[in-house]
Amino acid sequence: MKITIVQGAFLPVPPVQGGAVEKAWYALGREFARQGHTVTHVGRRFEGLPDRERDAGVDYHRVSGFPAPASLLKLKWCDLRYSWNVRRALPEADVLVTNTFWLPMLERRKSRGAVYVHVARYPKGQLRHYPSRAFLQTVSAPIREAILREVPRRTEQVRVIPYPLAPHYLAPFPEQPGREILYTGRLHPEKGVHLLVEAFKRVSPSAPDWRLRLIGPWEFRQGGGGPAYRETLRNAAAGFPVDIDEPIFDEPRLVQAYQRAAIFAYPSLAEKGETFGLSVLEAMAAGCAPVVSSLACFGDFVAAGTNGDVFDHRSATAAENLAGVLGKLIESPATLAARRQAAWNTARGYSLAAVGKTFLDDFALVTRSKNLPP
Repeated sequence: MKITIVQGAFLPVPPVQGGAVEKAWYALGREFARQGHTVTHVGRRFEGLPDRERDAGVDYHRVSGFPAPASLLKLKWCDLRYSWNVRRALPEADVLVTNTFWLPMLERRKSRGAVYVHVARYPKGQLRHYPSRAFLQTVSAPIREAILREVPRRTEQVRVIPYPLAPHYLAPFPEQPGREILYTGRLHPEKGVHLLVEAFKRVSPSAPDWRLRLIGPWEFRQGGGGPAYRETLRNAAAGFPVDIDEPIFDEPRLVQAYQRAAIFAYPSLAEKGETFGLSVLEAMAAGCAPVVSSLACFGDFVAAGTNGDVFDHRSATAAENLAGVLGKLIESPATLAARRQAAWNTARGYSLAAVGKTFLDDFALVTRSKNLPP
């Protein structure tokens, strides 16, 4: 098959600035090429990356994009301009995969392939404007339900396929990790990082040999909450064993960070922004016990009381709830060890080869679909 993958306007590929979507499709594109398919990957032009290159069997084509703006209106405008740029770069293909907001509305040429929209966020009304022949793929059951609330007659064109884990994330099980609670992700209020700091402060007096480590982008242009939010976290953590580190975009180094931790906490509050939680799965693959908020998307792979734990983030006592879960894990090494082993086992089912095959099987299916409207 000829497969074109189009990433968004704001983060480059390879994922040198992170991004769950960029990381996943970068790995998938290379897996598709490894299996003999013709792959073109279109992304944002970025300093240090050539406009055109071929690597691992994938043709990379980079066009003018933008740093992520803080304004939602400006973000959509930038995405529109980027999508127009992208159209000129699209080769003929069997399948056109994209996570951009506007491209599915703009690209109507059947020669560019069956439109396969990766819905990486809760839909915001745009799906009803996409061509009726477009397929809609997302990564978790709750987002599928949100898609079908918006386009209820498109049931047969909606599919759920999870994000994959590249081979280097499937690390050996670390028998003796450090006494560390880890968070990786954007340092932004919607991620609930401030709740995690407050929870750790409650736990720390009875667990003085444990540390909390926060790793992630904080700048607005990288999707963070900005310098004021980072300073709020620093002030809240003053006097406690809390490290607030710059983001790690080098994936082997990120795996090492996961392997050093025993618990991975992801207290997201993003009711309409969280779709999967790839960093949670990455941490599980390295043997961390996950502790997550009660957002429905985590339920696809975190089973409370078996391979992880869930706290009620909607309560007025959310920080106290999170502290209670963390405290019980710290106080019971046997429970913590069992959670870590079960999490590690669960992550093995999300290998790149397995998920890549699922996508390729689905691409073959959509290219054979003859009864869709134009």
